[in-house]
Amino acid sequence: MKRTFLAILGAVAFAALGLTAYAANGRGNAKLTLNGKTVTVDYGKPALKGRKVEDLLGQLSAGQVWRLGADKSTTFTTTGDLKFGDVTVPKGEYSLWAEKEADGSWKLVFNKQHGQWGTDHDAAQDLASVPLKVETSKKSAETVEITLEKENGAGEISVAWGTMELSANFN
Repeated sequence: MKRTFLAILGAVAFAALGLTAYAANGRGNAKLTLNGKTVTVDYGKPALKGRKVEDLLGQLSAGQVWRLGADKSTTFTTTGDLKFGDVTVPKGEYSLWAEKEADGSWKLVFNKQHGQWGTDHDAAQDLASVPLKVETSKKSAETVEITLEKENGAGEISVAWGTMELSANFN
């Protein structure tokens, strides 16, 4: 009985090590409290490692999505309803994606599934999408950085990688 228990414990430990090695990127977290609502984002932090973000994301065709990070899907949680322009995102937990448009612009996509592997996007589960402002930063971010900040009484979500910065305001 003791040997069986030790064998099972060893197999579980080996599997856990394998999963950890497979998801080798670090994780990042952002948090903001705005008007009594708490918003959090949990995401993977891939690194450029000498590559250019334009080459990595430039391969996406119009209508394709980027998981806004690495490994497990990026998770967006809000304790209250949020307004992104005309779009309302109800309180809850979602996966976040960025969808590339034909004109090179981007949309932020809220998907009702969350916790799945970051390449498993089911468009049928998309709840809403909002336009993202695209800017070029003078400072390059080696890893993906997602921030939540207060700006002029509203909130702002920003995604930076390389010299690309995508952002949207909400309240």
